[in-house]
Amino acid sequence: MPNLQSEEKRRRGIYLLPNAFTTANLFAGFFAVVQAMNGRFEIAAIAIFLALVFDGMDGRVARLTNTQSAFGEQYDSLADMISFGMAPALVMYVWALQGLGRWGWLAAFVYVVGAALRLARFNINIAVVDKRFFQGLPSPAAAALVAGFVWLAVDNKFTFSANVVPWIGFAFTVYAGVAMVSNAPFYSGKSFALGRSVPFWVLLVLVAAFVFVSADPPLVLFGLFVIYGLSGWFIMAWRWRRARELARRRSDAHHPERPEQHDAE
Repeated sequence: MPNLQSEEKRRRGIYLLPNAFTTANLFAGFFAVVQAMNGRFEIAAIAIFLALVFDGMDGRVARLTNTQSAFGEQYDSLADMISFGMAPALVMYVWALQGLGRWGWLAAFVYVVGAALRLARFNINIAVVDKRFFQGLPSPAAAALVAGFVWLAVDNKFTFSANVVPWIGFAFTVYAGVAMVSNAPFYSGKSFALGRSVPFWVLLVLVAAFVFVSADPPLVLFGLFVIYGLSGWFIMAWRWRRARELARRRSDAHHPERPEQHDAE
């Protein structure tokens, strides 16, 4: 009995290492909002990408060190709502959407409510859904899609002539918000184990990826997240097509064609 009580007490405790990464995630999201208010949009976008890195590390560190806790799960979810829900919407709104009037803040709200619904659904379905895929676009990827466009536009000095750039930002913001609450499956990457040995060529690919990203970070990262942001719909279409083929095969197996009957001469 004492061992069980001590184990329960240990699980209820607050572990420093994974929650430190969660706090760094939260700080990066808050810092992005502050920088957007000061008109430093490139720094704000980079801060959101840093939040994405910290968010990816806290869960993996908790699993590797066996320090998962209910407190950590709730804290991570609240931090994600700030860093990947409010922060990207506010950065995009201050940078481009406020010039669109009510359409601008409505697009930002669609994104925020999409992130909130996405995180709430993830929390209640965490033990039900396929671990290999997310149901809907994950909020960090949605944030990277929005912040990536801001970073790319600011880095390349896109102008707001003819009001084109704000409407492109509007489209990305609304798409990210809607994609988060969709049923499209997006690959999660959780099946990849950091502690597992890998061939030497995997390390070479990793180095090449770092070189590729460092060549032009805003362009490469935005392009990668655009591809990922569309991948779920291709997976959904492929699954739908495969389901139709299986249904057709089953139908053919249960109802084979009758041989033609020829009239006797």
